[in-house]
Amino acid sequence: MKFATKAIHAGIEPDPTTGAIMTPIYQTSTYVQESPGKHKGYEYARTQNPTRTVLQNNLAALENGKHGICYASGLGATDAILKLFKPGDEIIASNDLYGGTYRIMVRVFQEFGLTFRFVDLSNPENLEPAITSATKMVWIETPTNPLLRLVDIAAISAITKEHGIKLVVDNTFASPYLQNPLDLGADIVMHSVTKYLGGHSDTVMGAIILNDDEIAEQLAFIQNACGAVPGPQDCFLVLRGIKTLHVRMQRHCENAMKVAHYLLQHPKISQVYYPGLASHAGHELAKKQMRDFGGMLSFELKGDSMPEAIRVMESFSVFSLGESLGGVESLCTHPASMTHASIPKEARLKNGLKDTLIRLSVGIEDVDDLIQDLAQAIA
Repeated sequence: MKFATKAIHAGIEPDPTTGAIMTPIYQTSTYVQESPGKHKGYEYARTQNPTRTVLQNNLAALENGKHGICYASGLGATDAILKLFKPGDEIIASNDLYGGTYRIMVRVFQEFGLTFRFVDLSNPENLEPAITSATKMVWIETPTNPLLRLVDIAAISAITKEHGIKLVVDNTFASPYLQNPLDLGADIVMHSVTKYLGGHSDTVMGAIILNDDEIAEQLAFIQNACGAVPGPQDCFLVLRGIKTLHVRMQRHCENAMKVAHYLLQHPKISQVYYPGLASHAGHELAKKQMRDFGGMLSFELKGDSMPEAIRVMESFSVFSLGESLGGVESLCTHPASMTHASIPKEARLKNGLKDTLIRLSVGIEDVDDLIQDLAQAIA
């Protein structure tokens, strides 16, 4: 199947009891057994749920993977991956990444003996010198949050395979519609399903997709032991959201490109970060490893004035000021005080994340209305 067909049909069958075309919401905590240990594949809803199973199979198909595991949140998925390691193990991560990922690494797992080093992986040549005998995993985002830097998945994968370490790719910004990291050599793909996969700002969920049977078994054990499971209603909502993923992503990309070009020529804008622009440092790589350029962009105002940046964000009427991204509605976010506030200011500035940076999740509204809203807010 091609992507649009997989989004609607992969892993999904009509309900065998009634023929219902939509996967039922199995709102149950337990399942009746014929005899102790003799059941129909389901014992207890923390361990398995039929609605969740269908979603996991659907997500695995979209990422061209074998195993899909859904979690109560994107950070729940991140937590499970980090629990694969033990004290003394080292993880190398992109230095430009989601603040919540940085927080769980440095303020939670570092306290339990894992070591984290943050490296600029937009240049793959920076990885090799950073690897030590303790390095067990490399964690990347591409495009990165919020500076939209590109990381060459295939190049990084070649290095990790040579050293026998695992590569995890947070594919949230791209979604499976734009990019399939497993096909480029990644070992594990992670998603905040809350974002583009759900697509309607009504669900919080995470997911992991992979091919390795042994690691999948470990992750399933960790999930069952620790309990970070999504509910069946949320799984139903995401299944419904995925059916329009390809249509939504096409419009996100079209709108973001037009918004980026508008901002690029605006006299009050000093910098626009969008991989679809020919001036973007990762533009050629984006053309190579992505199918389009996505719905996320960031920009900076001339003068680098915090009061002016706040004024602009308070002036939007179509763009809503809020955390998150990937919904049908356009959102504006201030990373320094919202999504990335957990990263120390010194580290943010060193990585190029200014306090005045504004991030946009460009929705699927009429693009003329979005540009008009930007014009009146920035004026």
